[in-house]
Parts: sequence; structure tokens; C-alpha cells
Amino acid sequence: MNAAIPKAAVAAPTLGFRLLNEFQRDFPLVPTPFAEIARRLGSDEPEVLASLQAFQREGSISRVGAIFAPRSVGASTLAVLAVPPGQLEQVAALVSQHAGVNHNYQREHRFNLWFVATAADQQSLDDLLSTIAGETGFIPIALPLLEEYHIDLGFDLVHGGKRQVAARLCHQYETSVADRRLIAALQTGLPLVAQPFAQLAAQVDMSESAVLERLAKWLDEGCIKRFGVVVRHHELGFRANAMVVFDVPDDVVTTVGQRLAREAGVTLCYRRQRHLPHWRQNLFCMVHGRSRAEVEPIIQRLCRVAGYPCTALFSLRRFKQCGAKYFDSTMQ
Repeated sequence: MNAAIPKAAVAAPTLGFRLLNEFQRDFPLVPTPFAEIARRLGSDEPEVLASLQAFQREGSISRVGAIFAPRSVGASTLAVLAVPPGQLEQVAALVSQHAGVNHNYQREHRFNLWFVATAADQQSLDDLLSTIAGETGFIPIALPLLEEYHIDLGFDLVHGGKRQVAARLCHQYETSVADRRLIAALQTGLPLVAQPFAQLAAQVDMSESAVLERLAKWLDEGCIKRFGVVVRHHELGFRANAMVVFDVPDDVVTTVGQRLAREAGVTLCYRRQRHLPHWRQNLFCMVHGRSRAEVEPIIQRLCRVAGYPCTALFSLRRFKQCGAKYFDSTMQ
């Protein structure tokens, strides 16, 4: 497995490194995208496809495809359980078995099992959380997103930081049957073949041009945050990550959140709903690094910049990580 990024690859970037670092965004929405990528990199299409296929087999990337903006399609929430240590693995397995759960981590805290749940609509999401409560015997605390300051616009593999991109807001998108089929087909990523959009179009009974037009529209409107290579930080050497949470007065949380989103080392930053009396924190940042020692000074700096006390919940185990699944391919 490609466990880390060799220093030599940063000093003299290889084809593989450039694929991972330069094509997390701005993926060419053209009939033969991998040929276009090869042209930009001075390579050839078979080599580009072989490299991406190898990265996917190794687990260095989860897929090549779309990251939809939170609240643009379907419904989603971050949720947490407080599980006794002796039951954690069993409960985590029950949570992870659901297709609607795409991230599931153990973190250092009394509330120790954190997962992201998605569904076609709010009622379906509520039903999923109720099912998890019934199966595990623990009631999830849902912490839905209220405001985003920086979310998943790519990850700089050289410095372990975010890429500055102008924010685009996309409100809830009213999806048609064709839209839902296309999103469902995209959830596992593009097929790594010479003409992936043609294959995708055939799968959802649309024309290739209609698929490309729809994706370009969603990307332009901000409903798709980015389209490209989705990397796995841990497999690429960024093995330490912490969710840093703050309890900030609601009347200043936006100002503080925007300030933190500009800080180096912050890969995600957003406001979530409190769940009183159990969970008071409303501002969340994610920090990734190659080691805990690398991440801890960043956390200390963020606390100073915010001007409010913070708590860092380091990740201990990853039980599940995959792309969000909002729709079933048979959904009408």
C-alpha cells in the first residue's frame, strides 16, 4: 500500500503524485477526461488510468468523482454516540453496516463514536438514526450543519492544508428522477475507463452530453463542491487528525468561524447545531497532519485565534470511510 508520500515525490513530483495533488479539483468534464489529464501532465491515457486504478486498489484514493455540498441534495448530519469501551467495536460494526453511514470514527472523548449519516430526505435520515438507536441501544445525538466556512475543497498533499477557493452557496436542490439516478450512479465514483461519462450515461439512460451538461451546471452552481480525485489522508501519510470544537456565542460564531477557516492547517470548518444539555459546542474545525506532534501546535494556535477555549478530539480508529450515499439507484 502507498502508505505515505515519499519526500522525493514532493521535490520532483512524479506522475502519480501530480495526479493526486493537482486533480482533486478542476477535473476535465469532457468525453475523454483521462486523455486530457495525460495531455496536461505530458503522459498518455493508459498510464494515467493505470496509476489511478493502482491508487484505488491500494486505498490511497476512494474514488474519482463528485463531492456534493452539504444540504444541496438529500439530508445529512454528523452524529455521535457515547459507548462503553467494551462495547465499542460491536456498536461500531452495527453503525457501519448501514449504507447511509459513510464515515465512522472513534475519537478521544466520552462521546467516542462519531459518524456521518446521509439519506434521500430528512424523514429517511430520522428513520436511519432511529434504526441505529434500536439496534445499538444508544440514542445518537444529531449535530446537523448550520453554516459552512470551509468544506472539502481539496487537500494540499505537500503542506497538508486546504486550497483557497471562493465559496459558492448552493441551497437545497429539487432533484428529478433523472437527477437522483445520476447522483446514485456517481456515489461510488467514475468508472476508470477511457470514456467514463459515456458509460455513466448508459447506466442512467441519459446521453453523454446531458450528463456532462448536468455535472457542469451543478459544479457552477456550487451544488457539487468539487469534482476530481478523492484522496484518503491516512493512507497518504497524514495519520493524525483532530476534530477541534469550540463553544462560541451564537452572535459571534460566524465571525470566529470565518476567521478560523482562513488559518493554515484547517481542512474543514463549520457551525453545527448544539444539542443541550449533552453537547454545547457549536463550532468545528478539522486538522490533519503526519503526526500528533505536528497537529498539536496548530490546535493551540487555533484556540488563540478563536479567543475561546477548545477541545481536541483526536481520531483513534477508523471503522468506515466511503463516499456519501443519498439515493438508491432504483429510487423513483
